[in-house]
Amino acid sequence: MRGLLSFGRGLHTLSNRQARRKAGIVGSQCGFCGTQSNSKPQPNFGLLFDIDGVLVRGRMPIPAAKRAFEKLVDSKGQFVVPVVFVTNAGNCLRQTKADQLSHILGVPITQDQVIMSHSPLRMFKKYHEKCVLVSGQGPVLEIAKNLGFNNVVSIDMLRESYPLLDMVDHNRRPKLPSSAVVIHPKVEAVILFGEPVRWETNLQLVIDILLTNGNLNGVHQTQNRPHLPLLTCNMDLMWMAEANSPRFGHGTFLVCLENIYKKITGKELKYEALMGKPSELTYHFAEYLIRSQAMERQWKLPITSLYAIGDNLMTDIYGANLYNRYLEERLRQNPKAVAKMAAATGSTTAVPQDEDIDNLWESELALPSATSCKSVLVCTGVYNPNAEVPSDANRSIKETVFHGHRDFRFDPLLVEPGHIVQDVAEAVDLIFEQEKFVPK
Repeated sequence: MRGLLSFGRGLHTLSNRQARRKAGIVGSQCGFCGTQSNSKPQPNFGLLFDIDGVLVRGRMPIPAAKRAFEKLVDSKGQFVVPVVFVTNAGNCLRQTKADQLSHILGVPITQDQVIMSHSPLRMFKKYHEKCVLVSGQGPVLEIAKNLGFNNVVSIDMLRESYPLLDMVDHNRRPKLPSSAVVIHPKVEAVILFGEPVRWETNLQLVIDILLTNGNLNGVHQTQNRPHLPLLTCNMDLMWMAEANSPRFGHGTFLVCLENIYKKITGKELKYEALMGKPSELTYHFAEYLIRSQAMERQWKLPITSLYAIGDNLMTDIYGANLYNRYLEERLRQNPKAVAKMAAATGSTTAVPQDEDIDNLWESELALPSATSCKSVLVCTGVYNPNAEVPSDANRSIKETVFHGHRDFRFDPLLVEPGHIVQDVAEAVDLIFEQEKFVPK
C-alpha cells in the first residue's frame, strides 16, 4: 500500500500519447487500436503474464505459450482480452522486450503491453537531474536515460577512472600505480537494475560509493550516518532458464550486497525504493495499462478482475496476492468510490482524447478500478510441485522456504496460489472457464 498514491500522481509522464509516439505505433499496427464490434464478447478481466518460466526458458519458448496466445488473439491479430507482460528483467528497453515477445509468440506486442522491473523509476523525478550510478548489464546508460535520468554514470566508467579500486581479478589489476583520469561529478544516488556480469567489481564499487558518500577520491566512512539513496529493481532470488534447476537472480546479488555492507559497518543497508514484483507499485502500473487497453478498444465493461500468471511463489504469487489484499482493503474502506471508478473507466462515451490524458493521470484514471487480483501458478518454471510450502509457519519457514526479499514480511497466505495448473495454456483455459468467456 505504501507509495501507491505518490505513484499514481507520478504516472502523468507515461501517457498513452507519449508511449505510442516512442513506439512509432499508428493506426491498426497496435493490437489494441480500433473499435470493438458489439457483436463480440467483451471482457471484464485482464491478464498479467510473467515471462521467464511461463512463456520461455532462457531463449527457448515453452510450447504451451504459442497455444495459449492462439486463443488470445482473433483472426486480425487483435487481442480478445487486455494483456500485459510483467517481468522482473531489467537489462533492456520495453520496446526491445516487446519485439522479442512478438517474435517468440507470433503475435504483435507493443511496448505499452510490457512492464520491466525498472518501469516505475519514471515516477522518481526528484532523482532525474541528480548524478546517479547505475549497476546491471545490457545498455544500462540508455535504459536510465530512457527512464528520465539525465546525469548517469556506469560501473565501467568508474572503474576506468579509478582502476585501483577493482582489485579482485589479478589479471585486471593495473601494472603500475595509477590515479583517476577523469573527474566525475559526485554521485548522489545508486540504481541497481539487475544482476551484473562481474559481481566482485559491482559489489566493490557500489560499497565504495555508499561508504564515501559518492566521492571515490575519499576514504571509507563507517560512522553512523545515512548512506546515499539506493533504488533497486528486481528482487528475484532465482529465475528459471534452460538448466534443470533455478539460477541466481538479482535478489542473490542483493543478499551479497546487504551482508557485505552490514559486515563492514554493523548496520543494515536501507533502500529508498524496491521495484519489480512483488512490489505493489508494479501491479498498480500493470492495472493502469490493462484499463488503458480496454478503453482504447472501447470495451464497455469495466475491468474488475485481474489474473496474474507466474511460476515463482515468492514474486509472482506473493505480488498478486499482496495487490489483491490491497484491492480488498480499498473496497472495504470505500466501496462507493470503487464502484464509481469502475463505472467511469468502463464507459465508452468518456474515452479521453490525447489532450485530456495528462489531467486524468493525476485524478481518477490513476486510481485502481479492479476489485480482485487472482494468482495462477504454472509448473514450467521455478515452482516445484513436489516441494510444497509447510503448513506450519513456525517451522523456520522464513529461513528455509521464504525466498522473498529481506524487507518483505513472510505470510503463508501470500504464497498460496489461487490455482495451480500445468502450463500457461491450461491457465488461459481455466481463466476463460472461470469468467465464462468464449471468444468468437
